[in-house]
Amino acid sequence: MQASFNDGLTARSAPVELIVEGERLTFDADGQAHVWSLADLQIEDLGERLRLSHPKIGDGRLTVDAAAWRASVGGVRAERRHRSRETRLVVGLAVAGLAIAAVVFIGVPAASGPLARATPPDIEKRMGRNFEGQLSLGFRRCNGEAGQTALATFGHRLQDAADTPFDIRVRAVQAPMANAFALPGGAVMVTDDLIDMAKTPDELSAVIAHEAAHVERRHVMQAVWRSLGLGLVLDAVVGGGSGAGQQAVLLAGSVADLRFSRSAEREADIRGQQLLEKGGLSSQGMAPFFQRIAAKGDGPNAAAVKELMSSHPDSLRRAHESAARAHPGAAAFTPAEWTAIKAACHKPKRTLERILKDPLGA
Repeated sequence: MQASFNDGLTARSAPVELIVEGERLTFDADGQAHVWSLADLQIEDLGERLRLSHPKIGDGRLTVDAAAWRASVGGVRAERRHRSRETRLVVGLAVAGLAIAAVVFIGVPAASGPLARATPPDIEKRMGRNFEGQLSLGFRRCNGEAGQTALATFGHRLQDAADTPFDIRVRAVQAPMANAFALPGGAVMVTDDLIDMAKTPDELSAVIAHEAAHVERRHVMQAVWRSLGLGLVLDAVVGGGSGAGQQAVLLAGSVADLRFSRSAEREADIRGQQLLEKGGLSSQGMAPFFQRIAAKGDGPNAAAVKELMSSHPDSLRRAHESAARAHPGAAAFTPAEWTAIKAACHKPKRTLERILKDPLGA
């Protein structure tokens, strides 16, 4: 860009070539290199021309075509702004990547408790219904209606004692494991093998009350958040293409494998006993149940026992603690109800004629 330079000492002007680089203006005059900061320039508008001076340099001044100046300096600054935007974008993406990594590996697990408590009950109920639908494909409902009615009635009693917006719905299912587990939204499933393992009404009612406490304390939703956290975060980033819905189906298929923290298990132990006591029921069943399965870990039911203990760790210690807290009370089930519950999942012996008519045993 052409300009004329006057050193302020003489009236003579000399033609110079201006170069704008970044925040600097450079030119050579009378064999001397000059570097002026654009930020410190004083610009006097002369119409079609501009007079530039620099207070820190002296009385020297430049006269330059206004249009050429604006085009040159404006273009450099526009390019600088573009590069700045690119830099901010790269830095922003890097920060976002680190933030996402922190949320995935640290944030979601750490925040699963607050997230669970903040989840609207209607959302949790809807998720629970979806899980129940998936589980029904593999965990068949037991056919003994009298036993199912007794379990459902007990669930209502627990619900009355609990502080929860959810209907606690207890039912027996056929599953290849000895366990009881809660779903989001209040459903509690008790497997046929666990019913077989329970020796008294107090033992079974204590296990179910423990699961109801998980529902009340939102431990189930907390475990779901922890398990689905990665899928939810990726869905938010890539617009729903990461397959969190498929993960939900997979989670529903293995929901019995959801693991609670030790503190959550202890809290459910304590709260489960409190729920029983609020209803005037015995809370003495948990201790003998866990003491027995801990003692039989190498017995004929070892596989079923290990499955149950894997989802309920520290069984012996928790048995001792629950024994210290236990209070006597009424049995949760009458003798007739207990008999019906124990028979709820038993299938009648199949004759050759029935096998030929119904080979799948439906």
